[in-house]
Amino acid sequence: MPDHRQAKIKQVPIRRLNSALRTVAPDLITVGAETSFDDTKPWLYADADYPVPVLISLIYAWLRDLQPDPKMNAMFRDTVERLDLKSLQWESEHVNLLEHVVSPGGTNLPADRLYRLLPEFLAERIAALPDYEYCGKKVSFTRVAVDSRANGAELMSWPPIAHQTEKIGTWHYSAIIRVSLKTVPFSETPRIHLSTGIRRWVKGKIFLPRKSGVSTYMLTRSPLVRDGLTPTRFAVATLEYDRFGREAAWRQGGPEGLLSTISAIDNLPSPGVFRKEPETWLKGRDGLTAAAAYHTRMGWHPIGAGLMPSERRRLTEWAAQALEPLFEPAPELQRSSIKWQNPKRSLKDKVSTPNKATEEQARDIAQVNEGIAKKNALARRALTVEALPESSLVVYLLYQKDATRDHIIAAAEKSLGLEGYCTDSEPCLQAWRTPDLSLRIHIRQIAGLGAPLGGIKALRRSDELNEAISDRRSAVSLFLNALADDVAESAHLVIAELEGKKEFEAPTTDPKFAIRLGCADVKMVSQFIRPRDLDTPDEKDDSQFRAAAAWGDGLRQVGIRFIPAHTLPADAIPEKLNQVAFWMVKRQSTERLRSSQFTPVAILIRPSQNCILGRTADMDQWVPYPELLTSLTGIVPAAEEKTVEDQTALAASFIQKTLYGLRGQPTLVVTHAQNSRSRWPWLLNSGLVQDRIQLGNGTIQRLALQGKQLRIARIATGDRDETPQWWAKASTSDSGGISKGLWISSDVANNQDNRVFYSTTDKSSTHSVAVESTKLTPRINSKGKLEIKPTVNAWNPDLLEITLVGLQPGDDAEQWAMYLHQQRFSDDYRDGLKLPLIMHLAELTSHYALPHESSDELGTELPSDDDSTATDTDNGEQAACL
Repeated sequence: MPDHRQAKIKQVPIRRLNSALRTVAPDLITVGAETSFDDTKPWLYADADYPVPVLISLIYAWLRDLQPDPKMNAMFRDTVERLDLKSLQWESEHVNLLEHVVSPGGTNLPADRLYRLLPEFLAERIAALPDYEYCGKKVSFTRVAVDSRANGAELMSWPPIAHQTEKIGTWHYSAIIRVSLKTVPFSETPRIHLSTGIRRWVKGKIFLPRKSGVSTYMLTRSPLVRDGLTPTRFAVATLEYDRFGREAAWRQGGPEGLLSTISAIDNLPSPGVFRKEPETWLKGRDGLTAAAAYHTRMGWHPIGAGLMPSERRRLTEWAAQALEPLFEPAPELQRSSIKWQNPKRSLKDKVSTPNKATEEQARDIAQVNEGIAKKNALARRALTVEALPESSLVVYLLYQKDATRDHIIAAAEKSLGLEGYCTDSEPCLQAWRTPDLSLRIHIRQIAGLGAPLGGIKALRRSDELNEAISDRRSAVSLFLNALADDVAESAHLVIAELEGKKEFEAPTTDPKFAIRLGCADVKMVSQFIRPRDLDTPDEKDDSQFRAAAAWGDGLRQVGIRFIPAHTLPADAIPEKLNQVAFWMVKRQSTERLRSSQFTPVAILIRPSQNCILGRTADMDQWVPYPELLTSLTGIVPAAEEKTVEDQTALAASFIQKTLYGLRGQPTLVVTHAQNSRSRWPWLLNSGLVQDRIQLGNGTIQRLALQGKQLRIARIATGDRDETPQWWAKASTSDSGGISKGLWISSDVANNQDNRVFYSTTDKSSTHSVAVESTKLTPRINSKGKLEIKPTVNAWNPDLLEITLVGLQPGDDAEQWAMYLHQQRFSDDYRDGLKLPLIMHLAELTSHYALPHESSDELGTELPSDDDSTATDTDNGEQAACL
């Protein structure tokens, strides 16, 4: 290897070795997905000596796996000799579990290895607790070997909990507890996050995706490798589809695989048999207990996702006992003292009808609500007129079912107050004209454009998929161009009715993204709706609701928005404030999609502008939001900026150019921690310094150098447990609930220098499950009877972290945090958004920029990312954080 290439190698690629260790030696702790050449930074830890000969055989197998070609035998022998593996030995080391430094911004930065070691240490203490118990039922927990790429530790309840049904047999699930080490910007105190959830197990034949695997959790009574130790934790192996043998197989279990080389494969269940009947291993079979993890891509599962707040609180507080006295509960969150926490409303809420209302009262309320609906429609229509230069909206409706067509037409008429203004009502055209707006909906059958890509055959190769996408894309654009010629006008929006994902035999046959590409080619944004399921009873038919939602989503893509108007004091927020959000669109090259992509995007809400604006790095000016969306589509060629360094430089240049164009104007920049920090490293907790900014790898500088009216906020969500799970704490019981508001840690509530706040949404309008509902143990309901509800989906809100990184002299950080909190509540959404509106719009660009992004690997159920909530209480807050 040339010296210049060798000099670039900083780490050893040990991911496959780590994966094998997770299967055959789950009690070993690996502290990174890669390992360095630094002898002072150990890679492997254990509570007790693990047999060195077994480790040596594993490393031999890994080296051979790196270069299995017989021509490389000489290099293999030379490498083994130089490594001197026989000299390996375990060394006892005292680890300071609080080892850290403090960043220039005042943030606690734990030593890298502690992100693995400290959670594992605490998980061991949790596992030693007496069983979790509630209402007479006990649940015990066992530790699990975690992926080396996932910092933290995990415990899982075992034996699994059974749910017996009358018609489809018994289904199983387990509770999980994740332990992770986290930090908070500008705080010298580390945090331990305890996160809880549900892992559901597969019943019946396992669906195996072509490009990824299914995690299998195994508890053995004997070592899986000769001379190894009997594990005390769950081992994890990956079951996958062998494309060459066309059968189920254990990953790295082929003739030349790591597991075969170390003779471990014979101790695992037969992959073919396990795939057919995985539940037969739940209670033990052939000396091994095993279960396959369910994923939503496998279809329907009767067990609902997640835990409701009350049960989550009890389980978290049970686990927290093990952390004391080493750690103490984090200070409770208290509601912001700012009186007005809601933005001004442009639309008025309808009046609710009391349960005991008389017929006359109900009739009067209905009449009042009819008037409210008309006023709201006029407000919505006024915004539509503002967003359209010619006060004319043209829509193409491509439908399958007559009912869907009729629901969309009704939703359009109702939402814009068009009753009485209809000028055409024909099978192919529905039109209205008011004094201020013209709306025309051209109606056609979607026909073959909505058929599966490639027919019913699954598209397995990247060339097949790309060809099918290209063909459908061309067909759609040709159809739309012909339709435009036929009706003598182009559309702003295409609404297409497509079957749901479950109707397509394979994900690759779903034509949705190909249709979106074809629409974008002719400069039209697109919105999709699925027809009513055939087995849906009339009383549960939500077709009208979904049609109204699809119409509303379509209008938003056209650029029509209700921008929340804040209710803060006039001197708190500049009157003509620009909002800017940056979003990094990223995709790595895969076997199925060979093109990589990196596209930084900026979104602008300007008070003097009637529509949302956006731009990318290759644009010279801001363009309307719909134009930005359609410009982002396409099968993207390999990015010129292939390295992280190149992409970081591109992002820095783009951000600098964008900020320069807004100099001298009051501007709030909103950034997203998880999305952007890999290409804007200053957004890491370790990089943040108050009232400073750093672009790319440049020097950190005063914020005022980028503009004396510039402010910067960083948003962090609960993805990967970055912010703690949360509930509203009732002080008089062990219950938990949900409460909307802006929150401050009580220990800094009176500190004017505090820059970190938390935002939560209210109860979702579509979920009414009681916050007291349980899945792990029964509870006593309001009727005094034992009750357990494993089949309900438990939805909980994110605890959104808002960090005001950069402010100007005299600014009140709490007022600015409240401004961003209010931006989550736009009148044209029924519920609060996951993110402030400007960042929500930025995130949505990925739907166009990554139209056929590959799915995540199966096997691990991540926590729900839904904003939906369960209840609303006002009793003070407690986060699952210590």
